[in-house]
Amino acid sequence: MLLAHPAVLEELLRRYDALTAEHGKGGDAVEATRRLEDVSYTLCVTTGTRDITSAVAAARERLRHRPAPGTPEPAPVALS
Repeated sequence: MLLAHPAVLEELLRRYDALTAEHGKGGDAVEATRRLEDVSYTLCVTTGTRDITSAVAAARERLRHRPAPGTPEPAPVALS
């Protein structure tokens, strides 16, 4: 299984957390929902899970167990 680079997981989790906090605060609800769905889907794909709760848990777990500094990581994948 391909593993996402920790920097990619960190960015996805940062976006997810920000969008979750932002969601429901008013503004453009349609756009906020779409962005939250996009990042949720991407987290699921990058962690090999099928629901966002599992995806967030898997991403956080992967970041907790990242290799020691100096150990090669998989190449990062660009996010769109």
